[in-house]
Amino acid sequence: MSESAEPTKIVFISGVPSHPSGQHEFKAGTILLARALEDQSGLPVEVAIAHHGWPKDESIFDDAKAVIIYSDGNARHPVNEHEAKMDEMVSNGVGLMCMHYGVEVPKGEQGEYFKKWIGGHYEAAYSANPHWTAEVELNADHPISRGVPGFSANDEWYYNMRWATPKTANNILTGIPTRENINRYIHWNQFAEKLLGTQQTMMWAVERPGGGRGIGFTGGHWHRNWAIDDFRKVVLNAITWTAGLEVPENGVSSEPITEEQLNENLDEKKEMVHIPLPSEGDLTQPAAKPVPYK
Repeated sequence: MSESAEPTKIVFISGVPSHPSGQHEFKAGTILLARALEDQSGLPVEVAIAHHGWPKDESIFDDAKAVIIYSDGNARHPVNEHEAKMDEMVSNGVGLMCMHYGVEVPKGEQGEYFKKWIGGHYEAAYSANPHWTAEVELNADHPISRGVPGFSANDEWYYNMRWATPKTANNILTGIPTRENINRYIHWNQFAEKLLGTQQTMMWAVERPGGGRGIGFTGGHWHRNWAIDDFRKVVLNAITWTAGLEVPENGVSSEPITEEQLNENLDEKKEMVHIPLPSEGDLTQPAAKPVPYK
């Protein structure tokens, strides 16, 4: 970053500790992404992080160009009781990106906010969140896809979002859930069942009519996946785009993540595990037995 460049401020919010060790590692994952952007990308950015929920001091948002939320959703969503502040920022053109469980809010008032802010959200009993190995395809026409030809990853890839009407979101990452690649069914329902074998959206992007950008990304359950270079790169590209910056031609650069780094800054949980680097075995897990749907 040149000394004359005015840095673009990006604020990260990591959620409260959640799930067993190695899953929903919001703090550790946020630190990996923030470090990559600020110290490795060469982009004119500065980052600020509020760990474990909404910041007690909202001055952290001063001059921010984007807010990135990696957290649980519903009753544990950081934006709960802070919708007015978030809406004010969005209305002033601040970008917003929500990741993994952070895309889930109840239908109704919060759901309408999320349709406005990022174009859609996970809706209980309509969307679904199975674990499956996706052969991820990218929208080659969008800047977020720069430098990422495609990749494979096993994750809790939510799909069948509740979109704004008319749909304003552009599909960025898509994949096809099938009986063969799903290794765990969660909150299975008739809508998810009918969509098996069809292209589904796992990351989307919107440019809001009044200014500002929004993104939803449904991956991010397994902490190990941040060590997949193209998985990490497309998320760094998305954060960069959300903040209004130009995504580099070959995507946002970052250093490979070591196993040691993957195990740093983990939340203290009841039973801690050592997290290995991703392996081929992650992608070839046996198919789960189909479950009845509601």
